[in-house]
Amino acid sequence: MGDFFQGGPIATMHNLKLKSTEELERELTNFGQRRPIGLVLPSLFSELEGEALARIISELKKVPYLSRIIIGLDKADKADFEFAKKYFSNLPQKHAILWHDGPKLTELAQVLDDNGLAPPEPGKGRNVWYCFGYLLGTRSIDTVGLHDCDIMTYSRDMLARLLYPVANPLFPYVFSKGYYPRVNGEKFGGRVTRLFVSPLINALQKICGRSDYLSYIESFRYPLAGEFAMRVHLLPDLRIPFDWGLEIGVLSEVMRHYNYRAITQVEIADSYDHKHQKVSFDDNTTGLNRMSVDIAKAIFRKLATEGEVFSIEKFRTIKATFYREALDKIENYSNDAIMNGLRVDRHGEEEAVELFASNIMTAGETFLNNPMETPVLQAWSRVHAALPGFIEKYVKAVQEDNV
Repeated sequence: MGDFFQGGPIATMHNLKLKSTEELERELTNFGQRRPIGLVLPSLFSELEGEALARIISELKKVPYLSRIIIGLDKADKADFEFAKKYFSNLPQKHAILWHDGPKLTELAQVLDDNGLAPPEPGKGRNVWYCFGYLLGTRSIDTVGLHDCDIMTYSRDMLARLLYPVANPLFPYVFSKGYYPRVNGEKFGGRVTRLFVSPLINALQKICGRSDYLSYIESFRYPLAGEFAMRVHLLPDLRIPFDWGLEIGVLSEVMRHYNYRAITQVEIADSYDHKHQKVSFDDNTTGLNRMSVDIAKAIFRKLATEGEVFSIEKFRTIKATFYREALDKIENYSNDAIMNGLRVDRHGEEEAVELFASNIMTAGETFLNNPMETPVLQAWSRVHAALPGFIEKYVKAVQEDNV
């Protein structure tokens, strides 16, 4: 049984195991009659060949309350897309596959590019952005959830708990963020949250002073979780990062638009495991190496919009403070692991912290040297203003692909 402690500015919905999945689903089915519920699944084609997505699909087939499922498909050729249509055909819910590499959607992406509105590079952020645009064009969903397709421990209870706070019309929430313990086998997971984001927030509070934004991010138990749900009316004005800063960027955008009372986090699982990213010490274009840089840039940009002034000297101080904070975290996690009979690779975690500390400077220098960089994707409201009718053309193209 989880705790029921409420801390920080946002509400926490715990899993006290007093209500069954079936009860939650019955309520969600009733909610869905007033607020139709959908799900977005951003996916690489390679994930269709793995065990995780097969499990996810088998669980989704049992979900009674979903009105629509939208699958964003990346890195797929014509044969892959045909395979994907058969793969997802067993879903009983109405669903559509966005074949991002197909000729119809590629042609429309070029229209966006010609008008300076296209995502600058492929990735999860672009995938999610297009799915949101399609969802807006269908005008059929009120509440939408999103999660990745690599969750090895997936169960339909996770989705029900993620959606419930936003779908319940008696609750004030427009956004919910999932959280869960990251214990993978005999080890702690969640390295970027534990060893980078948490000590970085602590360091920034010491150097820059406490702020509403830093307290807000700190209050999330797992700010990098890929699972969240929201009311669809948020989507037109949401400007999300296209890189690994997606999850932090979404949290920042929701805070920009809404009061804390409209935001919650919800415990969705007792255990969680997914595809693990490599640290990639020797390659700063991938893995946790790039992820840490992108996340740091997203946080620095947000603080800058609130009036924080950065310099190379300040970033050096943040780096030094972060390093001390992170080493203290490692000791705490190490002791916690030993007490609970878990294995801990203290040397490996200290190596990761050294890389993360270096990447604070990399992110800071990039931030200072590229003042004109556009770090986020355009809001769909701007796309509509610049290209009236584009979203309708996009929906039609997806429908033609899915025939």
